[in-house]
Amino acid sequence: MPDHEHKNEDEMLKDDPALDPFEIEFLPQFREGRGNRAPFVNSHGIVIGDHEYESPDSPLSQWSEETDPAVMAGDEWVHPFKDVGFLTAENRDIFEEGLQPQGGIFTHPDKNAAYGLDKPKDAPV
Repeated sequence: MPDHEHKNEDEMLKDDPALDPFEIEFLPQFREGRGNRAPFVNSHGIVIGDHEYESPDSPLSQWSEETDPAVMAGDEWVHPFKDVGFLTAENRDIFEEGLQPQGGIFTHPDKNAAYGLDKPKDAPV
């Protein structure tokens, strides 16, 4: 019997950093339904998830003042398992440790950004 058949399921599901430097060890609840591990080609013809993070055909490589940043927005630019963003301490805490994100870190609780929006435009502020 080959050695790989002796590994338990948890060992087989662990991400292998030797395969991709941007993979992390996702907890089982974050693996299920996440998508395919294989690289894919997005609508711009760019391979996502192939370990090559610079492509001469990418809008990022051909950036100019006329480039609309929205062209690189959306899920088609992010691999479900292989993304440099997973390596941040915050994302590792969430996806590897199961810690809930800290709420309110980007808010200003002493500022009401909606102040005055419920008043008619001609009413004094």
